[in-house]
Amino acid sequence: MLVRDAMSPVILTIGPAHTLRQAARLMSARRVGAAVVQDSDAGGFGILTERDILDALGADRNPDHETADAHTTRDVVFAAPTWTLTEAAEAMTRGGFRHLVVLDDNGPVGIVSVRDIVRCWIPVHSAAA
Repeated sequence: MLVRDAMSPVILTIGPAHTLRQAARLMSARRVGAAVVQDSDAGGFGILTERDILDALGADRNPDHETADAHTTRDVVFAAPTWTLTEAAEAMTRGGFRHLVVLDDNGPVGIVSVRDIVRCWIPVHSAAA
């Protein structure tokens, strides 16, 4: 099975000036664990995850003043839609993260998470057991 079969095509894209509270509200409303941070000035993409927000709150950062930019991971590992799920899982394990932004030639097309991969690897009928 390939990343394109498991990824969510729902991509929450935010700007670097969004506050952590705004990002958290948008992520919660869309029921996603990560947002792609698009910074046209810097010319690239980053990722802000629920873990980044949790770490900021745990460090007593003010979610109404802290921006996504200050907590965005810029050194992002991207997946191709044609990667196997094993390749994606190996990249996540090596990097110690739970989300991969999926890119094609036109930019982000989805996000694949550990949960997405597990859902594909666990047969549906075992959930009924």
